[in-house]
Amino acid sequence: MENGSLEKKMNKFIIAVSIIIPVAVAILFGVKLKDLGYNVAPLSFLPPIYATTNGITAILLIAAVIAIKNGKRKLHERLMTGAIALSVAFLVMYVAYHMTSVSAVFGDANHNLILEDSEKLNIGSMRIFYLVILVTHIILSIAIIPMVLITYVRALAQNFDKHKKIAKITFPIWLYVAVTGVVVYLMISPYYVY
Repeated sequence: MENGSLEKKMNKFIIAVSIIIPVAVAILFGVKLKDLGYNVAPLSFLPPIYATTNGITAILLIAAVIAIKNGKRKLHERLMTGAIALSVAFLVMYVAYHMTSVSAVFGDANHNLILEDSEKLNIGSMRIFYLVILVTHIILSIAIIPMVLITYVRALAQNFDKHKKIAKITFPIWLYVAVTGVVVYLMISPYYVY
């Protein structure tokens, strides 16, 4: 198959996935299985697991860049495939957690799911810092979907010049999303309701 042909063939798939994933996550984020009559226990054990998954993804991304800079293309390919697989695993766990559990509120020290005035005073400007990280993490996690897919398809098509060009943009954004995923977890974890 010609290089450009594979990329053209995958364009519709990339567009579809890039739209379907954020829309599905947004819809499922609001769905609580208990509200639908399913008696499921909260999957409260998942957040540290999916935060770790984000951390390992960041490590794989860095290792993949080091591998390709050292001419180890096959290792680079395996590491990047692993990073994609971990990102998919994160997404599944994230959605499962939110479908079975109440969302934590940053600063809610008494775990009543309401940020009271006294709690706002206690956390001060840290809430703004947290929200900036969270919002940029969410926005970039949506933007990174087509970027990762385009970068990956260009590598599969062996269009390495174009792959390298977009990878220089994709890598730091994906790394930011992975690292801030861990940071968001560390910041919100004291407020989880178990």
